[in-house]
Amino acid sequence: MTPSSTNEIPVREPAILPREIRTPRLLLRPWRAGDAAALLPVLEANRTYLEPWIPRRVSQPAPIPILSQRLAGFDEDFAANREWRFGMFSPDQCRVMGEVGLFPRAASGRVPFVDADRVELGYWLRADDTGKGFVVEAARAILGAAASVPRFSHIEIRCDARNAPSVAVARRLGFVLAETLQEGTELAIELQVWTSPLERFHGQLR
Repeated sequence: MTPSSTNEIPVREPAILPREIRTPRLLLRPWRAGDAAALLPVLEANRTYLEPWIPRRVSQPAPIPILSQRLAGFDEDFAANREWRFGMFSPDQCRVMGEVGLFPRAASGRVPFVDADRVELGYWLRADDTGKGFVVEAARAILGAAASVPRFSHIEIRCDARNAPSVAVARRLGFVLAETLQEGTELAIELQVWTSPLERFHGQLR
């Protein structure tokens, strides 16, 4: 008998971005379920620092089995080219420092990769590592990789105007403030949209 087509193993699209990037001070790679034990104390120690700025599904501490599932999902999304979240580690992987990620986007918002014409940069860093240039170093590296993807013409950073460290990263990367959006009703939030041509980062993997 000929195997039914429903039993065939689906063909996975080739990876858009490398699964490991090294910079002078960092190792960047997709999250793994096994990172949960090392990540949990970082989320617990930085909960108050991170919660105002990043989604709860990323910043909220959780029991290790649940956190492992969360990280496994991030890894699946990376492999399927839905979004690319890189855990940010010391070169020996003994220290979890944060995350830097890329998300396919169009004028309408975040979209599947096939519908994207730009990419959004997101990041978070533990409080005791701020002010040392780690996010800028990591961002330049992954944007250098993304610059080789023909579909992406430019890069955006969207951040709350009150988030001074995030705004500082956009400025240090040479982004231009394109617009400020008012979000929310009772408590209005100024969402800044910073942009840059992606070609500026070509060749900046190191």
